[in-house]
Amino acid sequence: MPPVSVVIPARDEEEALPRALDALLAQDYRGRIEIVVADGSDGPAMAEMVRARYPDVRLVANPDRIIPAGLNRAVRAAGHPVIVRCDARCQPPAGYVRRAVATLRRTGAANVGGRQCPVGRDAFTRAVALAMTTPLGAGDARYRLGGAEGPADTVFLGVFRRDTLEAAGGFDESFARNEDYELNWRLRQRGGTVWFDPALRVAYRPRDSFGALARQYFSNGRWKAAMLRRHPRSARWRQLAPPALALGLAGSGAIALAGRTGAGALLPAAYLLALACATAWTALRRREAAALLLPPVLVTMHLSWGAGFLAALPGGRRPRPS
Repeated sequence: MPPVSVVIPARDEEEALPRALDALLAQDYRGRIEIVVADGSDGPAMAEMVRARYPDVRLVANPDRIIPAGLNRAVRAAGHPVIVRCDARCQPPAGYVRRAVATLRRTGAANVGGRQCPVGRDAFTRAVALAMTTPLGAGDARYRLGGAEGPADTVFLGVFRRDTLEAAGGFDESFARNEDYELNWRLRQRGGTVWFDPALRVAYRPRDSFGALARQYFSNGRWKAAMLRRHPRSARWRQLAPPALALGLAGSGAIALAGRTGAGALLPAAYLLALACATAWTALRRREAAALLLPPVLVTMHLSWGAGFLAALPGGRRPRPS
């Protein structure tokens, strides 16, 4: 099996990163594995933790502090022909690298990836995990919902041949978020295949408060708008639904204020009914009490994404990396 380099962009993740590193060090892969962490932290705590507990893990500085810059720096520092992307909040199972490299070789794909499997630790994070894996929270994204193996528009994380990644120009550092979807679009435009393998399931830790979730989805929406300005043909309906919902609810409020209360209530009533149905279906199917928190969690995800998307549209200006 070819030697692989695992690249991880991380910023102030001294609490979550050890779980990712422990999972990577427990891989059953028979080839060599090196791990490179691109450190964009605000302080020294994460780097000190890595040096003390994981002396064989390489650290490279990421002064730009954004994910794509960290990924590119880690790839440049890496020494092996296969690049495996991992995130600090992820825990790949023991057979992940073995399966991913085998799928890469079998398919000849430009990128191979699988499912993001959110795992909650309390009622709120379990509700977020449920929301991220239901159609009302994920649309038709196979990397969230699962599905048949085969070509896809995008996948979670990614495993690449180094020469393929470098020939495509690496990750676009003008995108602070959505860099994975943007890269996968370019790979497909170059004639490559982005391959979804549902057996590649990676545990992911969701945000742990409404505020953190809202900030994450607002930023995702802003950078999705930037992505669609750059590559408008890459748009999918699931990406346009949240801003359409936000505009529709705002318009419903305006109609109601104009005195047409009945007409103004139609869309909010339909949205509330969809939330209620999704909550009941998920609670019965998953037998999880945390599903009762789905309505406020889904509203936070939808409206934060929609607001971020719409905020990035005026004047066509790209949001500033943060």
